[in-house]
Amino acid sequence: MLEHHTADPDALATGIGIPRDAAERSVTRLHAAGLLQADPENEGTVFAVAPETASARRAAPLEARIREEQRELAAIQAELDRFLPYYHLRHTSSAALDVLANVQEVRAALNRASARCRTEMLTSQPGGGSRVPEAMQEALGRDRAMLERGISIRTLYHHTARFNGPSQAYVAAASALGAQYRTCHVLFGRLIVFDRELAFIPVQDDSWGAVAIREPATVSYLCQIFEHAWEQAKPFADAASQGLEEVANEIHETILRLLAAGLKDEAIARRLGMSLRTARRHIADIMEELDAASRFQAGAAAATRGLLDRDSPAPA
Repeated sequence: MLEHHTADPDALATGIGIPRDAAERSVTRLHAAGLLQADPENEGTVFAVAPETASARRAAPLEARIREEQRELAAIQAELDRFLPYYHLRHTSSAALDVLANVQEVRAALNRASARCRTEMLTSQPGGGSRVPEAMQEALGRDRAMLERGISIRTLYHHTARFNGPSQAYVAAASALGAQYRTCHVLFGRLIVFDRELAFIPVQDDSWGAVAIREPATVSYLCQIFEHAWEQAKPFADAASQGLEEVANEIHETILRLLAAGLKDEAIARRLGMSLRTARRHIADIMEELDAASRFQAGAAAATRGLLDRDSPAPA
C-alpha cells in the first residue's frame, strides 16, 4: 500500500499472492489502527499514515479524558483538604499522639508499622483465646513477613491461652519461624510496640480504637513494663504439655490472691483473661475446697492456711 496507494483487496491479493479475504482483513485492521487515510480528492487512493501520527490521533481523546480526571482529582483533594485542620485538632493532641477511632484505622496503622519495622516488635495480648480467627490470620501474615526479614518478635499471653486451640496453633506456626511466646497469670493490658519507638494501646471504650504513641519517654516506660512481665512469665506451652493440674493450680492460686485483695468476679475474669462464667466456675471450686460461704471467706481461709505465701506474683 505504501508503494501502490490502493486498498483494493483484489489488487492487494494479486500483488502479494495471498487470498482475497486475508488481504481484506488486513486492510480492515490497518484502518482500525489509524494507519490508513483515504485521499479525499482521488477516490480509491489510500495513503499510509506514519505510526507516530496515528498514535497521536488515537491518544488525543484519551489524553483529554486523563486531563479531565486529573482536574476532578485536584478538585476532590482541594475540597477535602479543607477538613484536615479540624480532623487533626480532634484526633491528635500532638505529633507524639494519634487517636485511631475504629478497628479499620487500627489495622491499617498496624500494617504500616509492621512493614516499616526494622528490629523488634513487643506484644501483650490479654484475654487468652478471645481474639477472633480473622484477626489472628491477619496478625500471622504480618508476623511472618517481619520474621522473614529478621525482626525479633516477643508476645505475652494469659495462661488461659494454653487451653485455646486456635491460640496454640497460632503460637506453633509463629514459633517455628522464630517468634517467642510466654504466658503469665496477670497482664497489664494490651500493648504493641515497634522498634521501641511506636506503641499502640487501646482506647478506654468499646470502639476497638487505639492510641498510637511516639513520645520517647512514654514508649520507653511501656517497654519497661513489658520487660518486667516477660521476666516473670513462662514459655508458652499448651495445658496438656505442661500438665493440666499444674496449670489449674497456678490459676487457682492467682484467683485466691485476687479474692483476698477484694476483687469482684468481673475484675478477676478480666485480670486472668477468661470469661466471667469460667472465672465463676473456678471461684466456686475454690470456695467448695476451702468450705467458704463467701469470696471474702475464701480469701481469708487461704491466708490462714498459708496458701498465699507461695512464690506467685501478687496482683497488679
